[in-house]
Amino acid sequence: MRPAFPGLALAALALTVAACGESSQLPDESSIGPNPTLPAPTQTILPTVRVAKAVGWQGAAQPVAAEGLVVKPFARNLDHPRWLYALPNGDVLVAESNAPKRADGGGVKAFVMGLVQGYAGAKTPSANRISLLRDSDGDGIAETKTTFLENLHSPFGMALVGDSLYVANTDAILRFPYAAGATRITAVGTKVADLPAGPINHHWTKGLVASRDGKLLYASIGSNSNVAENGIEHEERRAAILEVDIATGQSRVFAAGLRNPVGMDWEPQTGTLWAVVNERDELGSDLVPDYLTSVKEGAFYGWPWSYYGQNIDARVKPENPGMVAKAIVPDYALGNHVAPLGLAFSSLRSPERFTNGAFVGEHGSWNRDPPSGYKVVFVPFRNGRPDGMPIDVLTGFRTSDGKAQGRPVGVALHPAGALLVADDVGNVVWRVASDPQRRQTAADRSMP
Repeated sequence: MRPAFPGLALAALALTVAACGESSQLPDESSIGPNPTLPAPTQTILPTVRVAKAVGWQGAAQPVAAEGLVVKPFARNLDHPRWLYALPNGDVLVAESNAPKRADGGGVKAFVMGLVQGYAGAKTPSANRISLLRDSDGDGIAETKTTFLENLHSPFGMALVGDSLYVANTDAILRFPYAAGATRITAVGTKVADLPAGPINHHWTKGLVASRDGKLLYASIGSNSNVAENGIEHEERRAAILEVDIATGQSRVFAAGLRNPVGMDWEPQTGTLWAVVNERDELGSDLVPDYLTSVKEGAFYGWPWSYYGQNIDARVKPENPGMVAKAIVPDYALGNHVAPLGLAFSSLRSPERFTNGAFVGEHGSWNRDPPSGYKVVFVPFRNGRPDGMPIDVLTGFRTSDGKAQGRPVGVALHPAGALLVADDVGNVVWRVASDPQRRQTAADRSMP
């Protein structure tokens, strides 16, 4: 007999799936650092799914900052803020965005996953705009919010080069004229280059950074699947970082085999490009670590045929030993299924332990028991390389009973000396800065 309410039945099925799977058998620390533990894969009939129900921030609740730091809302009441870009004059651009609708519907699996994503607060319609936030009086709260660009197509990455602002829609990079201090752009964007999209567009976010000389753009492009189950023919120029010549619009694959690279930034001492990457799912709670890595020109990082170097993924057919032999090992594991999205190298002046390294926004797991991520961490660097375990910077996004008050995405450093964090479940941009009271107390202690 057909259910009277098929939508409710499917929703119940999705939430039932969300309680299934296996649990982690290893301590979290084992999957972090330059040499993570990689146990044998664990596969179950149904994938491990643990979804944190999105509830938002209630009352005065907010994240918890590390010792020596304070956090407060820079802007509230945003519409699914995903990515941030701080302009030289201190204005902040925030991409209010979400996935575009799939033209093909995606089938039953995509529908059920859509219900699960809705439960997690990730299925809201895309606002398709970039808003500008301005803190004119310097009190750490943006008192001005304007619609800077609208009628975009799932915008994400942004980069300013001279008097041109480049925006990565889900399907193309556009160029807009920019004047310092402007609160709105009404000009029609000029297409610089197409980006891989199409009817599947599994990983829709497209990150963007400009080269130091302003001649090139680098776009991060996620895969069209978990492990090429939609067909390798649908993965052309995906799971990669593309290099785009600004003058001509011509592009090439700069590095490949990166399942879902999102945040990118330049390491300040060496000038090397680094990225955070979301690895594959459904191999168990203890596989595969997401990672932070330098991006080497022409390098191949394994996806889909292998992970973390040359560890073969037996699910991928046909096999490709030649490509596996080329796969290089990433630099630094961040943990299993933490979903790193935001990346920004520090320009903070204090506290000292946060002055040399990378801030990473970990959106949080769905394919792990217990959940992981749901926080902002700092990876210390020395001589241009990761050095030591991550330090928690911003926590408290999940409640004690497992609900998601917020989920961090993009991170950016403000010219005034603060870390900004986009929270797409709480619909807030958080501002994290050194604690002035702590500095005063330290000064008092040093007085004779």
